[in-house]
Amino acid sequence: MKKLIVAGIGAGNYDGLTVGAVRALEAAEVIVGYTAYCRLIRPYFPDKEYLSTPMTKELERCHMALSAAAAGRAVVMICSGDAGIYGMASPLLELAPAYDVTIEVIPGVTAASSGAALLGSPLTADFCVLSLSDLLTPAEVIEKRLEYAARCDICLVLYNPASKNRAGHLRRACRILLAHRSGDTVCGIARYIGREGEETRILTLAELSACNADMFSTIFIGNSATKRIDGRMVTLRGYRK
Repeated sequence: MKKLIVAGIGAGNYDGLTVGAVRALEAAEVIVGYTAYCRLIRPYFPDKEYLSTPMTKELERCHMALSAAAAGRAVVMICSGDAGIYGMASPLLELAPAYDVTIEVIPGVTAASSGAALLGSPLTADFCVLSLSDLLTPAEVIEKRLEYAARCDICLVLYNPASKNRAGHLRRACRILLAHRSGDTVCGIARYIGREGEETRILTLAELSACNADMFSTIFIGNSATKRIDGRMVTLRGYRK
């Protein structure tokens, strides 16, 4: 059976690639991905054939990659972060049987991990990851999940907090959280992780509700054990107890 590899490339810089991803990309004939992600890694693998599609053409991209793999070519589809976390591993596994192609998933460093490292150690204890994008998930479902997460003392990571068409999503999320958590809850923002313009900010939940964020931002919301220590966001594990 023919094989297609789907690999997470982290933030897209070489230092953020796992050894497994590098090996797969070095062995590939064809690299398939979102146009911007192909542009990020092309300098590191310039001799490959690149096939790309823009945003909202994800299924077209999957069929493109599967067709090339079914023809016997060594194909790697790339995703930012981890391919199985809001990535393309799921649709590829869904479509692959029709092409008689097996899928190998190579993990990558998702923004929850890389952003947490920039901020300090905000995810030392249990945490929950939610996307605020309602492109594929209804807004009411997202808000219900936020409500349940807000009620328990768990750290949160919010992906896709805002865009041009979703300017108010983060403010609504903060309103839900503030109904159950103190406005002094320590929060963090990591933006352009691993890319030019990388920046971080530590602030309170009350301040976060008035903060401007975009699709390049990942939001971290602490629990009752999260502290600001020497300018870093740290969730205490409880070892001193």
